[in-house]
Amino acid sequence: MTKAEIQQVKQRFGIIGNTETLSRAIDVAIQVAPTDLSVLITGESGVGKESFPQIIHQYSRRKHGQYIAVNCGAIPEGTIDSELFGHEKGAFTGAIGERKGYFGEADGGTIFLDEVGELPLPTQARLLRVLESGEFIKVGSSKVQKTDVRIVAATNVNLSQAIAQGRFREDLYYRLNTVPIQIPPLRERGDDVLLLFRKFAADFAEKYRMPAIQLTDDAKQVLLAYPWPGNVRQLKNITEQISIIETNREITANILHTYLPQQNMQRLPALLDTRESKSFESEREILYSVLFDMRQEVAELKKMVHNMMAERAEQVGRLFLLP
Repeated sequence: MTKAEIQQVKQRFGIIGNTETLSRAIDVAIQVAPTDLSVLITGESGVGKESFPQIIHQYSRRKHGQYIAVNCGAIPEGTIDSELFGHEKGAFTGAIGERKGYFGEADGGTIFLDEVGELPLPTQARLLRVLESGEFIKVGSSKVQKTDVRIVAATNVNLSQAIAQGRFREDLYYRLNTVPIQIPPLRERGDDVLLLFRKFAADFAEKYRMPAIQLTDDAKQVLLAYPWPGNVRQLKNITEQISIIETNREITANILHTYLPQQNMQRLPALLDTRESKSFESEREILYSVLFDMRQEVAELKKMVHNMMAERAEQVGRLFLLP
């Protein structure tokens, strides 16, 4: 796509920034949209991953169908299968009626599975079946149902590490990751930070009916140098705080520093034990060590009690010897 076409997409979906990596991600989303390939969007929390499934949906043949966004991490493990695939009446306690489920509702449309890395393993198996055959079974039913759904997933979890730890299915990962889209973190987007700040400041000025805040040159340098662990979401929240609290509309570096959490204070140093540390090769050795320490403590306690009783007996004996 041309730069002008990508810029139109940015304006349509409210995406701010000129970084090449961001434009590349938008380009890939538009190119893959007319297909039915599964897409996996990765990136840190707060980078704005939620805009890309909407781009894919709106530029696909499914744009007139349902678009359903599901936060997989916000649904309890006990109800996630019911939410996604539906359930029959009486399938479990509290199932007083039949539920269609998101995959039934979105037939012919698109489902965005945000935080897909948080799905429990049994649900991952059900999702894999939908991806492979378009089939699913409601909770409490034995009837196989078909659905025609485009799946776009997103995660801020390192799925390769989750696979190694047994928390995510490798076969599901390859099914979801047919087309990967990586969203860059804010700290790698250069001057986009200033563009975003200016946009957020203008939005909050209109929202709260006050003049927009502006940054001095030294404040701009602070904004560019900050690592932004919370990415665009953090920048937006801080811009709103400053817009509301500061009466001076010109924001200096000193003022800005008071709103930026210090990175070197977010992780407290670990307390070190000055006693000799022990290394253990197995849990059995740890258990033996704990039992040994307990045995020593019990022995010391018995010795203490014995000495106290002996001292007490000696005192009583002295009383009987008094004339």
